[in-house]
Amino acid sequence: MNTNNFTIPAATQLDIFRRMALLKANDDRARKVIRSGRLVMPYYSYRGQEAIPSAISACLTDDDNICTIYRGIHDMLAKGLPLKDLWAELAGRVDGTCKGKGGPMHLTYPAKGIMVTTGIVGSSLPIANGLAWSSQLSGDGRVTVAYFGDGASNIGAFHESLNLASVWKLPVIFVCQNNRYAEHTAYEKGTSADRIADRGVAYSMPAARVDGNDPFHLYGFAREAVERARSGGGPTLIEAMTFRFHGHIFGDDDSYMDKAEKAAAIEGDPYRVFRAQLVENGVATEGDLAAIEANFEAQLDEAVDFALASPWPELAELKRDVFEQELA
Repeated sequence: MNTNNFTIPAATQLDIFRRMALLKANDDRARKVIRSGRLVMPYYSYRGQEAIPSAISACLTDDDNICTIYRGIHDMLAKGLPLKDLWAELAGRVDGTCKGKGGPMHLTYPAKGIMVTTGIVGSSLPIANGLAWSSQLSGDGRVTVAYFGDGASNIGAFHESLNLASVWKLPVIFVCQNNRYAEHTAYEKGTSADRIADRGVAYSMPAARVDGNDPFHLYGFAREAVERARSGGGPTLIEAMTFRFHGHIFGDDDSYMDKAEKAAAIEGDPYRVFRAQLVENGVATEGDLAAIEANFEAQLDEAVDFALASPWPELAELKRDVFEQELA
């Protein structure tokens, strides 16, 4: 892959920024709402990783599919998950994406290609292969992206999925969001390979480690991978290096994190850096970007109010979507 001379049109840069701004605002709001006591729920902050799904989603269409993990709300929002549907699901209400029965770990929204999220680590990879195989058989031209973390690269499903995708030349892109911690375990304590991307060699597929905090760098690799998959060239493995600013789950004290590494990551906040670049390069003014941010804050106000006003699921929902036919 060669993207050294790759440039992103101004309109696409703004598109990526809008997605990143939405993700940042949503994460900030979720932590605020939990601290206020308005909602009680498990929450997995993705703060610091906004650039990855934002740049990749800018290369996709609404018809393309993504499969992500239980801490993948940012992946879904970047792909187009509506805020009201998201927040109603987080609140366990009937107007949520899964009628309030899935919660934050099982969000799904097929209308935007957001498919089958489960709480099983690494489950995104084989599911993505199935969707990609369907596209290959039907010739619908869709590309599927599987998002997962560095810890998931050590389970059997990772290796099985990469092998099968390569054998069948499936239109799938495997994106490892390497935030350096698998739950509470530092990368070097649980993974023998220096680079997840090196594992692509074993399965004869293009692979690269990229700066997951740099939308310019990431977009170039992602666009090439999407074009390859869509044209029948098969899968790609992308290891996007990043860092999550908070612990594995909301409320943990992140004492297992290297304090200096965390401080450096926050200082180099990819959202703040990209925002400054847009102003410096004349892509947008400070006022333009502030207006985008204010608009998302207003949307979040509406989404949270909508969610909390939405009714709870009826008791009968406990038996729906469990069996093909409801038991008597």
